Amino acid sequence: MQYPGFNMLTHLAVGIVAAFVFSLGLHTLVLAATPGDSKARTRAEKALRDGDFDLAEKSFREILSKNIHDQEARLGLSFTLLKQRRLQDAYDQAARVILANPLSARGHALLGQAILASGNFRDSVEEFRTALSLAEDESLAVAGLAMVDFYENRLDPCIRGLRRAVSISPDEPDFIFNLGQATARSELYREAADAYERFLMIAPKTDADRRSRIRGLIDFLRYLGKQGSLYVPSGRGNTVVSFESFDNRPILTVKVNGQKDPLRFVLDTGSGMSVVSDETAKRLGIRPVARGGMARAVGGGGKFEIVYGFLDLLEIGDVKVENVPVYIRRFFDDKTPVDGYLGLSIISKFLTAVDYGERTFTLVRQRQSGNLDLLQTPPATDQAPVLNPPIPVKVVEIPLRTTSSGFLSGEVYLEGIDKPLNFIIDTGASISVVSEKLAALEELSSYLTPTRMRVFGAAGIAEDVKTMLLPSVMLGTFSRPQINVAVLDLESVNETAGFIQDGILGGNFLRHFRVSFDFRRGVIRLEPLNQTARSATPEER
Repeated sequence: MQYPGFNMLTHLAVGIVAAFVFSLGLHTLVLAATPGDSKARTRAEKALRDGDFDLAEKSFREILSKNIHDQEARLGLSFTLLKQRRLQDAYDQAARVILANPLSARGHALLGQAILASGNFRDSVEEFRTALSLAEDESLAVAGLAMVDFYENRLDPCIRGLRRAVSISPDEPDFIFNLGQATARSELYREAADAYERFLMIAPKTDADRRSRIRGLIDFLRYLGKQGSLYVPSGRGNTVVSFESFDNRPILTVKVNGQKDPLRFVLDTGSGMSVVSDETAKRLGIRPVARGGMARAVGGGGKFEIVYGFLDLLEIGDVKVENVPVYIRRFFDDKTPVDGYLGLSIISKFLTAVDYGERTFTLVRQRQSGNLDLLQTPPATDQAPVLNPPIPVKVVEIPLRTTSSGFLSGEVYLEGIDKPLNFIIDTGASISVVSEKLAALEELSSYLTPTRMRVFGAAGIAEDVKTMLLPSVMLGTFSRPQINVAVLDLESVNETAGFIQDGILGGNFLRHFRVSFDFRRGVIRLEPLNQTARSATPEER
């Protein structure tokens, strides 16, 4: 059984803002005059424009039932299936076109999109490049390579690529939506708001709730565009603070808006933006600055209201950060009460280290020439510390990607699965997670345990959650034995991630390491706290 890969019959080379929307846009297909039912073709084209993908699929299949060799209809069917996130089916249809016509640029671009959405970056890039070698103006391939840059934190070439894709296909909502994501992450808030407004004008009006979320996002972006610079560092250039960890999550004390009383914030690399509880916001007089629809998440009814707020000042030890956007929402965990979550949008401005052994959290202001060697010895002054000797043998650096929704994602290997899986790297999760789809694989079925869990999520409480005991989990070259994981439905995550996330690597794995982040370079460094974190042999990798 395969997950999340594809059938390889032949090797064909196969933001600040969290994206609350999985784009339902469409590419206007120019269908050649091929044999087939003209009424069904017209119906399929109109259904694509209207976002009625069920009808579009039915119409394309009707054409193919009468002429199995109609490759344009098959490409249209592949694209329709891709819009429905039916990745295997979309791949299969595009692959059939390539088998008949290896020089189909559109076919290679669709293969690349399906492969990228599955989380296979290496093969998707090969398909996109093949498509562009056949037709340099294949906008789906141009946009695909731009999104690879986006996920791998190369924002400047990403934005250039998406602008080019939009210029080639100005009526393609997906490209405009993705441009909004990229410019928002680059803090080009006005351009981002303009892109989202353009998206609403041309995208199918099929989902009122999603459109409401985007309107709220536009309001928030317009507000941010009037605030001047965001995440402005002040105070000292570095700090080292202690943290508590009752449940594998680092809990720091911070101060907000000049208040004397410290607040308890979880360090949360699983959140793109920082979050403040509704109770704390009310107590401190932090008012909503925008609202927009309902977001899907784990727990409870599966949804929570999106409410945006704004902090004038946030202090972490001797470091201060001014003008900090936040989400405001209800917190459901009453066993370990906290006031908020410290997200990536703040800590990504610094070189960051979490030492689970010493229980210290280190921030060093990011400089153009800085790297993680600066974190090997905790700094004591505002001056950049002198670089230490080369990285010890027992330390490994691992590249990270960033999802559309602002999560850090790394490649993880599980015993019994022979391919890398994409897991969110989440210091804010006390336990690791595998998706229900991954847990359903035959290779993992024997790892189920009789234990059930109660999980606190953003949308409420999930009861009676299944668990597994994985014999081995490996990140980079370091493996940990006997890792307990919760089994959760991650569809709400994958709707907005851009590429499939198979699980979450939480505190019960990370707590065995000193973990450092260099967000500018897009890498995480692991240093085992003891010898129980074993480096894998070449045969195990």
